Amino acid sequence: MARRLRIKSKVWLEAGGRMIFSDGRLELLEAVDELGSLARAARRLGMSYRAAWGLLKVTERALGVTLLAVRIGGRRGGGAALTREARELVRRFRRVKQQVNRAADRAFARQF
Repeated sequence: MARRLRIKSKVWLEAGGRMIFSDGRLELLEAVDELGSLARAARRLGMSYRAAWGLLKVTERALGVTLLAVRIGGRRGGGAALTREARELVRRFRRVKQQVNRAADRAFARQF
């Protein structure tokens, strides 16, 4: 039976009962980091720029940090880069997810 079963877990951060960071926002930040643009990152993930901006603003307000350093248009066009705080959030969130998954795997192995 255990060969067919796998355990899955989902990790997110909440503040005041409200979800402020999850895999979706992690993907968004990683896409911004790769593409250098919130607009391009949102497009890649199939969301509007406004929705992406709103999600990150909720996280910023809850954490009290700025996640994106934004450059406004001009001849070379605008862009965005992750701040040091955003990189730290990504690093820590990934680490917690990894630890939760390992703990879940161990608990599952003991029971099944």
